[in-house]
Amino acid sequence: MRPRNLAVAVVGVAALGGALLAQGRFRGDFTPVDEASLIHNVKYDGRFTFARVRYVTGPGGYYYGGLPAWAHGYPRAENDLMQIMNEVSDMSPHLAESNVLAVTDPEFFKYPVAYMTEGGFWTLSDSEAVSLHAWLEKGGFLIFDDFRDDAFRGGGGWAHFESNMKRVLPDARWIDLDASMAVFHAFFEIPSLDVVRQYYDRGRPVFRGIFEGNDPTKRLMVIANFNTDVSNFWEFSATGQVPVSESNEAYKLGVNYVIYGMTH
Repeated sequence: MRPRNLAVAVVGVAALGGALLAQGRFRGDFTPVDEASLIHNVKYDGRFTFARVRYVTGPGGYYYGGLPAWAHGYPRAENDLMQIMNEVSDMSPHLAESNVLAVTDPEFFKYPVAYMTEGGFWTLSDSEAVSLHAWLEKGGFLIFDDFRDDAFRGGGGWAHFESNMKRVLPDARWIDLDASMAVFHAFFEIPSLDVVRQYYDRGRPVFRGIFEGNDPTKRLMVIANFNTDVSNFWEFSATGQVPVSESNEAYKLGVNYVIYGMTH
């Protein structure tokens, strides 16, 4: 890997991006968007490809411009993150292509790192629970982001999300993470986790994880960014609507997550 100045990389992403508003994300139309029309997957070729988990959206999850809950921020957030990965490392990921997959899709098992948004609106079938369990046990690293206890917009918040994960990993125990954990030093040094607050989240962000064998000295299998929306900073970094300094911190987290998942 070849570390470089992240601030310069963020500016480069900003130069590449168009205004998010032009994509109609806040058009005020909450009619559900046709999901199939959103997805443009690329064939697996061995290069790192950002993989996002697709699931059936629970009630209320279409509040963001009619998008299903799994698609909030898609594909701008991951495309911007991959631009940063390309600038600061030698990974040479797919830059303008990312894949959306159900956990029951056999293709899902080709991707060691996966991302899911809005866990409060996540519905989970028995077959999906079994498949996700197998993927995690095989070595997969799963990132959950952008969810909260939100009575206004709905969704089950942490309680709903935790009950789903209990079906995936019945014996797993969530552990509150702190900045000393290895994932926060996998590439960038992240000395504090109080760096990615969103204006629509009350209180401090919470980072929790599930470790192999519930042992914090072993592999981190799952990380949850709760009461925050890290990818929102990726998504909006190209629009000038969020400060570069805040986007930097969010990108550091994203880069560390990917590097950790690929090396553990």
